[in-house]
Amino acid sequence: MISIKRRQRGAPATMHAPATMNAPATMHSVGPQVHPSRQDEEYNLRETDPQLGGERWPNARRGWMTGGERFSSTHDLVEQMFFLYVRVVKAKDLHRSTLTSRCDPYVEVKLGNYKGRTKHIENKTNPEWNQVYAFSKDRIQSSVLEVIVKDKEMLGRDDCIGRVAFDLNEVPTRVPPDSPLAPQWYRLDDRRGGGDIMLAVWMGTQADEAFSEAWHSDAATVYGEGVFNVRSKVYLSPKLWYLRVNVIEAQDVIPSDRNRLPEVFVKAQMGSQVLKTKICPTRTTTPIWNEDLVFVAAEPFEEKLTITVEDRVHPSKDEVLGKIVLPLTLFEKRLDHRAVHSRWFNLEKFGFGMMEADRRNELKFSSRIHLRICLEGGYHVLDESTLYSSDQRPTARQLWKQPIGVLEVGILGAQGLLPMKMRDGHGSTDAYCVAKYGQKWVRTRTILDTHSPKWNEQYTWEVYDPCSVITLGVFDNCHLGGGEKATAGTAARDSRIGKVRIRLSTLEAHRIYTHSYPLLVLHPHGVKKMGELQLAVRFTSLSLANMVYIYAQPLLPKMHYLRPFTVNQIESLRYQAMNIVAGRLGRAEPPLRKEVVEYMLDVDSNMWSMRRSKANFFRIMSLFSGIITMGQWFSQVCHWKNPITSVLVHILLLILICYPELILPTLFLYMFLIGLWNYRFRPRNPPHMDTKLSWADAVHPDELDEEFDTFPTSRPHDVVRMRYDKLRSVAGRIQTVVGDIATQGERFHSLLSWRDTRATSLFVVFSLCSAVVLYATPPKVVAMVTGLYYLRHPKFRSKLPSVPSNFFKRLPARTDSML
Repeated sequence: MISIKRRQRGAPATMHAPATMNAPATMHSVGPQVHPSRQDEEYNLRETDPQLGGERWPNARRGWMTGGERFSSTHDLVEQMFFLYVRVVKAKDLHRSTLTSRCDPYVEVKLGNYKGRTKHIENKTNPEWNQVYAFSKDRIQSSVLEVIVKDKEMLGRDDCIGRVAFDLNEVPTRVPPDSPLAPQWYRLDDRRGGGDIMLAVWMGTQADEAFSEAWHSDAATVYGEGVFNVRSKVYLSPKLWYLRVNVIEAQDVIPSDRNRLPEVFVKAQMGSQVLKTKICPTRTTTPIWNEDLVFVAAEPFEEKLTITVEDRVHPSKDEVLGKIVLPLTLFEKRLDHRAVHSRWFNLEKFGFGMMEADRRNELKFSSRIHLRICLEGGYHVLDESTLYSSDQRPTARQLWKQPIGVLEVGILGAQGLLPMKMRDGHGSTDAYCVAKYGQKWVRTRTILDTHSPKWNEQYTWEVYDPCSVITLGVFDNCHLGGGEKATAGTAARDSRIGKVRIRLSTLEAHRIYTHSYPLLVLHPHGVKKMGELQLAVRFTSLSLANMVYIYAQPLLPKMHYLRPFTVNQIESLRYQAMNIVAGRLGRAEPPLRKEVVEYMLDVDSNMWSMRRSKANFFRIMSLFSGIITMGQWFSQVCHWKNPITSVLVHILLLILICYPELILPTLFLYMFLIGLWNYRFRPRNPPHMDTKLSWADAVHPDELDEEFDTFPTSRPHDVVRMRYDKLRSVAGRIQTVVGDIATQGERFHSLLSWRDTRATSLFVVFSLCSAVVLYATPPKVVAMVTGLYYLRHPKFRSKLPSVPSNFFKRLPARTDSML
């Protein structure tokens, strides 16, 4: 195991942001309550001005690069960071001056206060390591790099075999896409030994291919398994399929008790997913179901499908009558809705009490089941919420369209992160960032013990649909090699710091967005700002024609509309898909842990929350606010609150009645002009988390405690009873509103139902008279009379309800029949 050690520990490094960012000074300090206006400003999105790409290398007088050269790289959305790379390849002909011939060599790379050490190789004079070390240029404290080969001693001090020294002023610089620097042999000179070592030393940036695999000096205090958990990685979600099992029928299903007919149902299981059909309505040995059971499967298909036919002997007891285990590679992959051939499968008898004669008879006679099974490639397997979906492509690659654009994200760093744990008596945060778009997940390296980490890592995704969302989350690494403490017998979990979502359709093409996004997290005590995430985002469109064409296409593949799933099926399958994705990514190295995947995929988005219910209610009210405003304005026109406006409306009404062909052109021209006017006030920045819209700034503490409660609840009975009573009161008001809506609809239905014979007779006579009048009267006259009647002066109005309203309210409804 390779470990990196530092001889003396200094003060934690502070990474300062550019002066133009103007971060609040009290971002992570504890003090008096913040003024509401200042708090709103703190929660807002801020535009930044980082030095992306870096126009020039540092001063050549420092020896890092010859003057006049420019930085050219695809990493143009991040601030350039310089590293000294040391690749230790191998050694040969190692020997010591002592009499012993045994040699257990390892290499120590020393630069100032930092030491990087390879693992030792026992009793070998020609060892190979092939390890890369990266030392941040900002923390270099020496002008000489030493590479020392030592012999590990079981007792006492390790002996030095030889060393090589490099002057940093003479180190060459490499810029991708240049080819990697070829390692060279260097002679080890020492009085106590000697040999040759193959090394490559160069100065580069984070664009270097060795960056992600290198052992960084920033993680000098990490050891053991934690070394693997601080490295940056790119992950791919497993390829997910829907497995549709159509259970048609079974034959010759014989129960153990031959004197009764079985109540048969089929249970299908694949891994942790278990589904059952309904019990056959008729008791028979040849039951028929014709039901679909849908599972989520992931490539490679490691799990098998188990089909069992069971008999409901007792409400609490089921008896297995037959069983079969089928590998998923046996089934056909379907790309559309064409029919798949069904097959008969023989069932194995279940149980241990089979006699030899029964086994011989089983070869001649066996129960069997009729199934139609296929892997659906025409669907998109939903593993994230449809509201924040980052991918809508079907499973089968043959059905994919060409990408319409490229998304590039530069994860610059974070600022003002709150302490997430205690270490050596002070608050500490070991932050890393995770980004998810489509099937590609990325994870930055972990920056240790700083509240303002600088990652400066850039990633690229292909875009197939602009109406998609990229999600980025910041987490605190709690797996650094033994310093973590488990709570309540559970393993340490990476703490969530915050999350940012960016919808691609809100981005202008070919524009670079550099913003600092507030990381807002809802805690049991209210909303809290955990810091800020600094990003640089660019969406590049490859074809404007394809972009316009996408807007006319269905959001999901066509199979979702030809053979749609029910709402319950969608939620259940999404939960299973999330579990599969979390399980597969948790097996990677380093693992992307389950708590991280669940937070990125919004696993608890459908849980009950009074806060979200209020927020959704006021969202609906804001949608209808325009209609309500128009109604109030029309009421003022009808009551002549502003006589000039009323006269103009009369004139407009008469013009539209005389020239009805102008109605639709006028309407669309009006929307065109409104759109042009609003273009001046279009949003310039991407949307971000809104505490007011989320109803998070005025939420009651008990509602927050209820939102963070487990499912099923773990609160005391009196608290649950109080919340249940409150929920009943809210549901009672909703019930009243729904009942009023139903009453109005039933009154409208009773106009011609003859429930009230007198009312129906009056309405039928009125309908006949109206038909005669409207037939004899020109439509323009009818429209003019109707419009002038509704716009009549208040002198001709009565404060009493109108005759049609009085008649409608007297109609019967079915409320009389309600218990």
